[in-house]
Amino acid sequence: MTWRAPIAATVGAVLLFWLSLTPSLLPLGPVFQGVVSAVCALLGYGVGALLGWMLRASGVRLDGPRRQRTWQVVAAVAGVGTVVALVLGHRWDDQVRDLVGVDRDSLAADLLQLAVTAVLFVALLGISRLLRSVGRGVGRQVGRVLPDRVALVIGALVVAWVAWGLVTGVLGGRVVGALDATFQAIDDEFRTDTPAPTSPYVSAGPRSGESWDDLGRQGRVFIASAPTSDEIGDFTGGDAQQPVRAYVGASGDVDLTAEARRAVGELERTGGFDRAVLNVVTGTGRGWVNENQARALEYMWAGDTATVSMQYSYLPSWMSFLADGERAQDAGRILFDAVYAHWVALPADRRPLLVVSGESLGSFGGEAAFSGAQDLATRTDGALFVGPTANNRLWSRFTAERDAGTPEVLPTYAGGDIVRFADQPSDWDAPGEWSGTRIGYLQHANDPITWWDLGLALQRPDWLSEPRGRDVSPRVRWVPVVTMLQLAADQMVANGVPAGQGHQFGQEPVRAWAEILPPAGWTDADTERLAVRIGELEPDVIG
Repeated sequence: MTWRAPIAATVGAVLLFWLSLTPSLLPLGPVFQGVVSAVCALLGYGVGALLGWMLRASGVRLDGPRRQRTWQVVAAVAGVGTVVALVLGHRWDDQVRDLVGVDRDSLAADLLQLAVTAVLFVALLGISRLLRSVGRGVGRQVGRVLPDRVALVIGALVVAWVAWGLVTGVLGGRVVGALDATFQAIDDEFRTDTPAPTSPYVSAGPRSGESWDDLGRQGRVFIASAPTSDEIGDFTGGDAQQPVRAYVGASGDVDLTAEARRAVGELERTGGFDRAVLNVVTGTGRGWVNENQARALEYMWAGDTATVSMQYSYLPSWMSFLADGERAQDAGRILFDAVYAHWVALPADRRPLLVVSGESLGSFGGEAAFSGAQDLATRTDGALFVGPTANNRLWSRFTAERDAGTPEVLPTYAGGDIVRFADQPSDWDAPGEWSGTRIGYLQHANDPITWWDLGLALQRPDWLSEPRGRDVSPRVRWVPVVTMLQLAADQMVANGVPAGQGHQFGQEPVRAWAEILPPAGWTDADTERLAVRIGELEPDVIG
């Protein structure tokens, strides 16, 4: 294995390195930007090497003085161009940071970024060349019985197949299994000084059939964070109830049907079906439920609410989505169907208002119980989906079938009669009166979790052909493959930005619920007062 760099491969690596420094939706920081640049440079190196091989096979070669002069030109252009690209990249990064509201990076960050890029590029190139050498060795063995070119192709395919099998099969299975066991252990942790609840209106309380230990870490956080009637009454200035919170943990092997039955049982025992509003929430991978969404309804309706959810995985959302994304959809569908079956059997005058909600992967799962907008409007009294993913089935359909002339980042679907999209509170008011059942999608124009998908590699999305959305740099351009890699990395920092940016929604769910399901007499002033109150509440943490 040699480290000689062909001219065409070097040119390809340099060009894609330059393009990797163009701005994306969020500021990546030196480490993630270095990773993106290294991967882009490696892909450019590979494409350049392929083009160079094709040229040589066609008889085009550079020898002697011509090759030397070409290298001199390439080196000079690469050096000057890289300096220019780094300066422009720093300037563009500053612009994105100003839009998002985070501090600018220093020169030291640029140096770290270059170091990460160089080290990772060399490591990846070394691995690639090692695999190529092994492939050639296999090809030589096959070449004893087959023509050389056929043997070369077979050797490459064999090595690629074995490497893929090791990564996705043996190594992948072991890594996923180890991660699952690790996160299950974390899920079981809890503080010994945090006792089980004494309220009869929450899971693991006196009326509950669930034990405190079996709720899982996120379940215990959710139950322990439930507001009291006194806390809600202090806000409303009148009588208030203790809201019902029902939650079922995974407790070992995940049996979604059994969990859903237990969740309905919890609602029955805690009086959830006797409340004015019943909120069916699909959580994220580990069972996390957004406190701001739940509390918004609880305070708004003076505690006369019930919220139910269940855990369907031990892995964080992104791992759960990659390893078993269908489980989130199964969980959302099975839980809603179980609750709905009991709800619809109640006398019509005793049924609570039924709503569904979820954030991120929870929105992906929460949609799964419904076939479309009319189904949502028929079987629910409202829905709020926050930070949807690009793979959300209904969200994708509503966005693709949006009214002509409306942008992808803020579409209008079927005149906005049932489904509406909002990036800011004022967006809920367009295109006019919103009557009947209201289905809301709360999304940000610079949230990579909403806008990333594999199709970005080869197809320009509408949101990059249209005027840029709120707080998206006008310098963002679509570059094949590069944009897809940039947004993939953006997802790693999407929760590390201020509220109102990326995947951070702050108190926006309060304002969204105030539009979707306000109680009688509720005013805009009440909404702003509630947003302030919930913003003052720190999420309780256990374990």
